Amino acid sequence: MRIGTFVLAAQFPGQGPGEALHRAVRSAEAAEESGLDSVWLAEHHFVPYGVCPSATTLAALLLGRTRRIRVGTAVSVLPNHHPVALGEQAALLHLTSGGRFSLGVGRGGPWVDLEVFGGGLDAYENGFPEALELLLDWLREPRVAGRGERFGFREVAVVPRADELLADGSAQGPEVIVACTSPKTVRLAASRALPMLLGMHCGDEEKAEMVALWRTAAREAGHPPEVVEGAAHVSAGVAQIADGPGDAMETLVKTMPGWLRQGLDAHVTVDDRHRVMRDPVAYAELLCGLHPVGPPKLAADRLAATAERTGITRFALLVEGSGDLAATEENVRRLGADVLPLLT
Repeated sequence: MRIGTFVLAAQFPGQGPGEALHRAVRSAEAAEESGLDSVWLAEHHFVPYGVCPSATTLAALLLGRTRRIRVGTAVSVLPNHHPVALGEQAALLHLTSGGRFSLGVGRGGPWVDLEVFGGGLDAYENGFPEALELLLDWLREPRVAGRGERFGFREVAVVPRADELLADGSAQGPEVIVACTSPKTVRLAASRALPMLLGMHCGDEEKAEMVALWRTAAREAGHPPEVVEGAAHVSAGVAQIADGPGDAMETLVKTMPGWLRQGLDAHVTVDDRHRVMRDPVAYAELLCGLHPVGPPKLAADRLAATAERTGITRFALLVEGSGDLAATEENVRRLGADVLPLLT
C-alpha cells in the first residue's frame, strides 16, 4: 500500500494565494517527514479552487526540498501545454531528481483556460489523443517530428533524453499516468498501458468498473498479462484523521463547503455553456463518506477496502481540507504515524 498526498493549494475564504501555497509546500515537506510515499500536485488557472498554475514548477521546488519522496503532477492539463514543452520539463525533473518525478496528464475541462492559452475547445474535445501520443514519443524516442493535425514540425533531436542512465543505472523515462473520467479516456490509457488516476468523487464500485475496463482494453491492445495486472493505478481521495468518530467529518463539513463554493463558482466555460456545479455541503459530505475520514482504524479500513474492491494500492489523499496550516501538518503526521502502520 502506497499512501501519498494530493495537493490542490486550495484557497479558503479569507485567505490569500500565498497562504495557500505555503500550506501546500509545508504539507509536502511534512509528507516526506512522515514516511508517506508521494505528493501529487494539481494545476488550476484563474480560480481559488487551487492556486497552483504550474504543477511542474511546484514539483521542481519540492523535488529540490526533498530527498526520498516521489513528486507527481495530478495533473498537468495537456490542452493548455505544448506536449514537447511539457515533455522537456518532465525529462528535466526526472533526470535531476534521480527518477522521483511522475507526470500525470489530463484533459481538464471546457474552461476559459482554453481561450487564454490558445488551445481552443477542439483541443479539449478532440485533441487529447494526438497531444498524448506526441508527449509519449518525446519521452521515449531520440528524435521526434510533429505529424498530427494540431502539431506539425520537422524532426528534431530530443535533448535531454528522458531515458538516459540515472545514477542507479536504470534507463527508464518518467512514469506517465492519465486522469480518466470517461470510458473513452480509460481505453486510450489502456491502449498505451498507462496507469490511471481516478478522481476523488468516484466510489469504489465506479473505480472497480474503470479498472476492469482498463484491463480488458489493455489485453485487447496486446499488452502482456504482467503489464495488465501490474498497472499501478492511483486513487484520489480525502483524508482527515481525528480521534472522535465524528470529529474529522465535522471539521471538513465546517470548512470545505466555503472553499468549494467560491472555488467551483469561479469556473468560467470557454463557450459560455451553462455548468451545474455540485452543492458544496452535499459534496463535502459525500467525500467524507467515501474516503478515510475519521479515527485511524476507520481510515485504514476504508483504504484497505478500496484496495480490495478495486485492486488499486496507490492513493493520493487531499489532506488540506481543514484550511489550516497547523491542522494540515498534524493530519499528515497522523497519516504516517497512526494510519500507515495499520496497512503494512
